[in-house]
Amino acid sequence: MRTEYCGLIGTKHLDQTVTLNGWVHTRRDHGGLIFIDLRDREGVVQVVCNPGRAEMFAVAEAVRGEFVVKVVGKVIRREPNLVNPKLRSGEIEVVCQELEILNAAVPPPFQIDDDNINEMTRLEHRVIDLRRPYMQRNMMLRYKVAMAVRRYLDAQGFIDIETPMLTRSTPEGARDYLVPSRVHDGQFFALPQSPQLFKQMLMVSGFDRYYQITKCFRDEDLRADRQPEFTQIDCETSFLNEVEIRAIFEGMFVSVFKEAIGVDLASPVPVMPYSEAMALYGSDKPDLRVNLKFTELTDVMKDVAFKVFSGPANSPNGRVVGLLIPGGAALSRGEIDAYTEFVKIYGAKGLAYIKVNDAAQINETGLQSPIVKNLSPESLKAVIERTGAKSGDLVFFGADKAKVVNDAIGALRVKIGHEKKHLSGEAWRPVWIIDFPMFEYDEENQRWSAMHHPFTAPKDGHEEFLSTDPGKAIAKAYDMVLNGWEMGGGSVRIHREEVQSKVFLALGIGAEEARNKFGFLLDALQYGAPPHGGIAFGLDRLVTMMTGAESIRDVIAFPKTQRAQDLLVQAPSVVDEKQLRELHIRLRNPKAGED
Repeated sequence: MRTEYCGLIGTKHLDQTVTLNGWVHTRRDHGGLIFIDLRDREGVVQVVCNPGRAEMFAVAEAVRGEFVVKVVGKVIRREPNLVNPKLRSGEIEVVCQELEILNAAVPPPFQIDDDNINEMTRLEHRVIDLRRPYMQRNMMLRYKVAMAVRRYLDAQGFIDIETPMLTRSTPEGARDYLVPSRVHDGQFFALPQSPQLFKQMLMVSGFDRYYQITKCFRDEDLRADRQPEFTQIDCETSFLNEVEIRAIFEGMFVSVFKEAIGVDLASPVPVMPYSEAMALYGSDKPDLRVNLKFTELTDVMKDVAFKVFSGPANSPNGRVVGLLIPGGAALSRGEIDAYTEFVKIYGAKGLAYIKVNDAAQINETGLQSPIVKNLSPESLKAVIERTGAKSGDLVFFGADKAKVVNDAIGALRVKIGHEKKHLSGEAWRPVWIIDFPMFEYDEENQRWSAMHHPFTAPKDGHEEFLSTDPGKAIAKAYDMVLNGWEMGGGSVRIHREEVQSKVFLALGIGAEEARNKFGFLLDALQYGAPPHGGIAFGLDRLVTMMTGAESIRDVIAFPKTQRAQDLLVQAPSVVDEKQLRELHIRLRNPKAGED
């Protein structure tokens, strides 16, 4: 029906007769001529309708925005002063010979070229929203990224193997989406949070190098970079150590950026231990474009009279840090108050600061702050020396539980860094974060939990800590971080059943519970499991980063809202009583779903 896409028509088609199909993007009547911008997924081309062809011109007078039409016409060169450099087809236009309306359209709920549409309206009318050039570009880039991944992994000997969507509910850190079984009364499948267990069993089966671009499901609270269903580039390989695994997937990451958007990422990607990331940035996914760093002051503040600092400094879980802001003495009181309110979002009670008016005077003359009188000259001197503060600078302080300090001052670091341009000047700053703790302590439930997942292998020599001191165990785990976003995470897995059992015990999972929930994996590990490991990259996050979109909803064709609703098809929805009876389900509050 067509000879070429609208957006691909160019000077190579000069003097050719082409057949085009698409949507009327705009129609302009200039008195004697009608101009139609015809749009498809590749872009827009200008079609000129001349009244000399009366039948065709009558159709042109009838078309309106978003009509679906067929155009047959001759490609000619535009006059030099009419060339549009913003369009790939901007040097040419198509003189219309035949015009057919394939389908008329009612006015859409919003203009296709409007960039200021309420997101709820966009999601409710997602079919129309996806016509917008912005969304079309995003979807096309997503396709390019997926294909680049497949080409790279295929060249590395990986094979694509599908794993089940209906599986067993296992504890992997988030709530499962459950699917009731009609055949097995009172029993449920779970949608997979990841293919983790299946890809490990594929390694035991001898497939050596597996990958899958697959859907995963987690019933968790949503935000800009989360969806209840998301897409993962999931990979696993055997007989490689963690350094070798990172090398393969660093190659993939760099290759995909180059192929998809023409960006040359720095390679080799720098490697940073988790302990260093937390010490300097308060985050295991630091935005290295920001030049600001933490200064550790916990030891300095242990003996000061100021309880706001000495309390956390002497607490086992406390921390005191400084954040030097070069030139920060110029910050207004209003700006400091706004930053104080900002850190409260992360649990901080306030935000202490010192303006360094004169670094040579370590007293209330040279240092401006309500807290200066509460600190000894020795502690003030240590703050100035450690932070490297100079006249005209400012030091913010975080003093609280380590987690609160890391979250609050870490977020403040990024906010001020971008607002006040304390940046490296580099657009892309990837980093590997390695050597994560195996476990983190859950104070609420008084037990250890896996920092990544319970199938991550401990560092060599750390197996003894599993039973004696789990908090000391370091994992063979690694995350790829880019500009403050975790792009992918993985680890070397446990391939020996006795080590896996020790990890379960450290997590408070007894032998009977482990056998009940993971017996199939424990059995598989006894049948000659090879050393293996892998990684999973978030495809949605990756494309979001490349497009510069504010939310992963802008790179998913049919996403959910932050309340996990699909406004297009109105899901979730109430189902009829007959379906519930077939599934052996009775609702406690039948009207709850009708709101």
